[in-house]
Amino acid sequence: MNLKFGKSRAQFFSAFQGIDQQLLFSFLAILSIGLIMVYSSSISHADFKYSDNLFYLKRHLMFLILGAAVSTIIVLIPSHIWSKLGIFIFILSIFLLIAVLFTPKINGSRRWISLGFFNLQSAEFAKFAIIIFLASYLEKHHQKLKNQWRSVLSPLIIISLVVLLLFRQPDYGSIVVISITAFCMLFIVGIPLWQFGIISVLSIFGLAYIAIMEPYRIERLKSFLDPWLDPRDAGYQVTNSLMAFGEGEWFGVGLGNSVQKLHYLPEAHTDFIFSIYAEEFGLVGVIIVIFLYIILIHRILHIARKAIKSKAWFCTYCCIGIAVILALQSFINIGVTSGLLPTKGITLPFISYGGSSLLVCIAMISLVLRISSEVNIAGTTAKRVRRVRTQN
Repeated sequence: MNLKFGKSRAQFFSAFQGIDQQLLFSFLAILSIGLIMVYSSSISHADFKYSDNLFYLKRHLMFLILGAAVSTIIVLIPSHIWSKLGIFIFILSIFLLIAVLFTPKINGSRRWISLGFFNLQSAEFAKFAIIIFLASYLEKHHQKLKNQWRSVLSPLIIISLVVLLLFRQPDYGSIVVISITAFCMLFIVGIPLWQFGIISVLSIFGLAYIAIMEPYRIERLKSFLDPWLDPRDAGYQVTNSLMAFGEGEWFGVGLGNSVQKLHYLPEAHTDFIFSIYAEEFGLVGVIIVIFLYIILIHRILHIARKAIKSKAWFCTYCCIGIAVILALQSFINIGVTSGLLPTKGITLPFISYGGSSLLVCIAMISLVLRISSEVNIAGTTAKRVRRVRTQN
């Protein structure tokens, strides 16, 4: 009995050995900033709406605790098991994307499934699912994808199905993020450039059509080009976001001293939380957060490179997909809040308030941490074997 317990305990702790320390540090640092900013940006809105200025902070803490449990489970599961689970995770995501279409509309969209204690955003789960499934598919068929153009059709059909279901919600921000991530994964696997070129051109035309097919999106593009033309309506969010950046100057107005969060800037604790952060911490604070994201993405790509050396293709494609999706979401959110991109409704990973987004982002990083442990241990073992052979 004691022997079995000791073995189980050893297996438990071995899963955490070799975890990339720089990735873990940057991840925890961004999470900490997110915790502080959710409280700071939501305090006024929470007090007004719920008569409890800690409402969003308490819920965010609940999601962090749940995320810690999810993270522990993911780190304990070997990557080859995740590869086998890919198809089942994808089927579950399709089921959720269909189920959400039968839910009541909220602000003109059907994006959330009520689970009682929180609303699950099916599109966020689909981001995780498409990466796992595509990585599993590419691992098995990467040689065929390089030589047989018909092999590219299967992942394209899968991506198109997800895009179609997201279009029905509608959730155009997620369509852009998932499409670009999937195409980057296909590009990395080495499909012929002419195929990738055709896919890219068709996708650009499709996204452009989506962007102009609704009048409100045309107005959104106009407000992006010059938000000051209509600062009280179409350009209201962007102009207030820019004012928050301007107020922050070099070092910010100080934690908790933001003016824009006092019912001036909509979505101050979700999509536009970075504007409040810029106002309170200034340009220096903005540079620090961007630097932390750069470290995070760099370490994920570094782990992907190690996985390539180990010929762990599922791990490689997972890391590439996760790096792209986190980099893309961060870039889009920061670009939107600073007026460099039109509004998309994309949250800032690990910082914006939102249970589904936070849990999925934690799950992604946890999987990368598991992969980092495996490739680092494999690399250490290989070095030992080479050393022994050299000595002999």
